[in-house]
Amino acid sequence: MNTRERFLETMLNFSSDKATMKWEFGYWGETINKWYKEGLKENERPQLSDEITTPTASLYSTAWNSNNKYVDENELPSGIAVTGGGLYNPTQGFPLDNDVREYFNMDKSQKLLNLNLLFQPMFKPEVLEETEEELKYKDVDGVTRIYLKESATIPSGWEWPIKDKESWEKLKSERLSFENIRSRLPENWGEVVEEYNDRDYPLALGGYPQGYFGTLAHLMGYEELFISYYDNPDLLHDILKTFTDLWIAVYSEVLADIDVDLFHFWEDMSFGSGSMISKEHIREFMLPYYKKMTDFLKTNGVDLIFIDTDGDCMDIIPLFIEGGITGMYPFEVNCGMDIVKVREKYPDLVMMGGIPKSEIAKGKSKIDEILKPVKKVLESGGYIPFGDHLIPPEVDFENFKYYRRRLNDLIENS
Repeated sequence: MNTRERFLETMLNFSSDKATMKWEFGYWGETINKWYKEGLKENERPQLSDEITTPTASLYSTAWNSNNKYVDENELPSGIAVTGGGLYNPTQGFPLDNDVREYFNMDKSQKLLNLNLLFQPMFKPEVLEETEEELKYKDVDGVTRIYLKESATIPSGWEWPIKDKESWEKLKSERLSFENIRSRLPENWGEVVEEYNDRDYPLALGGYPQGYFGTLAHLMGYEELFISYYDNPDLLHDILKTFTDLWIAVYSEVLADIDVDLFHFWEDMSFGSGSMISKEHIREFMLPYYKKMTDFLKTNGVDLIFIDTDGDCMDIIPLFIEGGITGMYPFEVNCGMDIVKVREKYPDLVMMGGIPKSEIAKGKSKIDEILKPVKKVLESGGYIPFGDHLIPPEVDFENFKYYRRRLNDLIENS
């Protein structure tokens, strides 16, 4: 079986007699820079792209490609992500790893259809202020951001395009037309269709920053969003309804030509002690739209529907399931998530992640310990194990080698 066939067999049918995916969520740029010095063989170093295509693929690309004295030649910005299969590609200007995958004989990455799911036309990237230490710029989604060059992590929002009803109505009239939906597809759509209909890897829809909390936070900022839940609920419902209708219109065009394997909502709505919003707000502002979207997807043959949220999300899993969600990731262990308990409580929920990434740095005995629950969940199927977010630079290559080889053995012999 090829990668796509195994993915569907293990995820849809919970088959434990077929090897699940050998993926990682991804790695910090600093981690990859360090591993090359520690023995990772360099054949195809991850490369930044300066091509601007869609908000999904090209967010933050202006920052990653800015002149930065803290980034050595041929190295990556320390705080960029390098995607490793569990985190789809393309997304957010992040490069794709190939060398770690080849070193450990891991599987091909899932790919994300590169569609414009926000504003059309996109905003033109514009540098507003720049010094050796920071960059202030307007990104392709209309958000003004600050990028700190030394830490080189994802830029922080400074000003957001949706400030109130008036700004939303202007955006809606100028950049959210339903008249030419196919302009949101790649220009070489015929070639894309031909390639994807002959693929041997999983193909996904959705992705960052598409979600019913995530998109609002992304385009409004967290403070304005939290206030609007109470002071301006009609505005939020109009935004959510508009984007739901838009996404369904775009996906209808796609699914007429291509069979897609899975869908990703991006929410990041939880933190160390639980959800950032109440269950009542989830019911009012998220569930109706989840149900509409998941009904559409399942009617069109997309049965694997994932939510990406960090933090402690245990209490809100039932709401996601009620909304039609079938899978979740990355299950951050240091926030209290336990993949064994999740599987016991929600046996039909597909899972990815769940391995405490920072613990890998503590050596062989700790690695053996953190892989014990992985073995148990692998035996029940419907699970892809990997680090519960990006592998951090404190994990040296020797410890990662031991961890990844042990994990590969578990996958092959489960």
